[in-house]
Amino acid sequence: MYLTWLDSNSWLIEIGGKKILVDPWLVGPLVFGNQEWLFKGSRKSDRQIPENIDLILLSQGLEDHAHPETLKQLNRNIPVVGSPSAAKLVQELGYQQVTALTHDEIFNLNNNVEIKAVPGSLIGPTTVENGYLLKELESGFTVYYEPHGSHSPSLKEVAPIDVVITPIIDLALPLVGSIIKGTKSALEVAQMVKPQVMLPTAAGGDIEFDGLLLKFLKAVGTTEEFRAKLAENNLATKVLEPQPGDRIEVPLERRVTNSFAA
Repeated sequence: MYLTWLDSNSWLIEIGGKKILVDPWLVGPLVFGNQEWLFKGSRKSDRQIPENIDLILLSQGLEDHAHPETLKQLNRNIPVVGSPSAAKLVQELGYQQVTALTHDEIFNLNNNVEIKAVPGSLIGPTTVENGYLLKELESGFTVYYEPHGSHSPSLKEVAPIDVVITPIIDLALPLVGSIIKGTKSALEVAQMVKPQVMLPTAAGGDIEFDGLLLKFLKAVGTTEEFRAKLAENNLATKVLEPQPGDRIEVPLERRVTNSFAA
């Protein structure tokens, strides 16, 4: 299994001989609702779009997960799996093979990888977006991805999970609280599913941010503090910190895992 972090929440997961592009923001700026004055993310140069993508996987319909400018650059014939909100967006962009997964539904990718949607982040008053469990069918290795730190208790049913990709620090706003939950929730999910490896997501990488919102955002926690919490709780989980663009082979040992099927 190989993982490449492409900044922010964007990942290339190579599992079961397939290349899965997750929540890609690779070209152009990141702006919510055309309000650059409020928040804008940008790079000095665009990221190269990976070749031979087998699947695009989208956890949410928001711009930092289903980035319109990036999706317009990708081949519309690439299959897409996404939350209902993300699936609606890519259908409107002209993608030809789109599967909307609701919670607990499973998508089979060429009998190599099973992808199960699990409850993820609450967006707005009622919409719960997706996290994902990806299982390599030949080896049984599993990857869990949730980009805001909202972890469903149902994960206990498929523990242990080998790789967890989730925030390990908090990003908070005054009066609102944490919009990215990492410090407490990352430890809770580690205790719940006993991963061999954890990797942080939602961090900036090579990105520069501007806008009024930055004056109020507060980051809480560090990777070293999280490693110390794992040790204090007798968890042997390794925390890897890839640099943007680095393709890393994840060191895993085979162990017994449960099926996603009920």
